[in-house]
Amino acid sequence: MIVFTDLDGTLLDHGTYSHAPADATLSRLAAKGIPVVLASSKTGAEIAPLRAEIGMTDVPAIVENGAGILQPGADGSGDDSAYRRIRAALDTLPVDLRSAYQGFGDWGADGIATKTGLSNAAAALAAQRQFSEPGLWSGTDDARMVFLEHLKSQGITAQQGGRFLTLSHGATKADRMDQILTQFGNPFSIALGDAPNDLAMLHHADLGIIVQNPASPALPHQPGEDSGQIIRTNAPGPAGWAQAMTAQLDTRIT
Repeated sequence: MIVFTDLDGTLLDHGTYSHAPADATLSRLAAKGIPVVLASSKTGAEIAPLRAEIGMTDVPAIVENGAGILQPGADGSGDDSAYRRIRAALDTLPVDLRSAYQGFGDWGADGIATKTGLSNAAAALAAQRQFSEPGLWSGTDDARMVFLEHLKSQGITAQQGGRFLTLSHGATKADRMDQILTQFGNPFSIALGDAPNDLAMLHHADLGIIVQNPASPALPHQPGEDSGQIIRTNAPGPAGWAQAMTAQLDTRIT
C-alpha cells in the first residue's frame, strides 16, 4: 500500500495547520512500512520540515502542485533551473504583457507575506521555488490569452487556482503519482484530498478519499462514488484523515 495526501485542509487542519489528530495513524503507517507521499502546492523548502515531522524523510514528496518532486532526504534547496527558465521566459514578453503579470519572484519574501498573509518566515520558504511561479494577472482577458500563447510557445503552461495563476512546465500531481507508483512497484494506492485541484489525484488512485473541509464548498458528487472508488470522510481535516486511514488499515493490513 502507498498513500498520497494533500496537506492544507486534509492532513493539516484548515485553521491551525496541525496534523496532531492524525499522528497515531501516521505512526501506525510508518510501523507497517507504508509510505505516505505528501502532495501539495507548497515548495520543497516548505514541505521538507513537515515530511521530517511525520517520519517520512525517506519518501519522495510531490511539490508545487505536481510541477516537481522533492526527493528523499532533500531539503528543497536543490536545482532551480526550471524556475529560472520560467522567469527568463517572462522577461522575453512584450512590456505590456510582462507588466500585467506579477509573480512571487517579483514580490520577494516581504511581498509574498503581504499578498498571502503568511508569516515572514513562511513566506521566505514559499519564495524558494524550483519548478513553478504563482502570480496575479492584472490585464484584460484578451491580453491574458495572448500572454498564455506566448508562454505556451516556450513550453510553459498555466493553471488558475483559487487566487493565483501559476506557471509551470506542465506536470500534474497525477503525473508524479505515476512516477512514484512505478518506483514503489505499483502497490495499492490511496489518495486523500479536499479540493477541486485534488480530484485528478483522487481519481487516479485505486481508492480516493474526499476529506471533509467545512471551510470550503463541498465537492460535487463524483462518478467514482457510485462504484466505491471514491469515498468521503464524516469528520474534517486530520481527524477525518485518521478515521479513514484507520479503517483502511484495519480492513487491508493484517
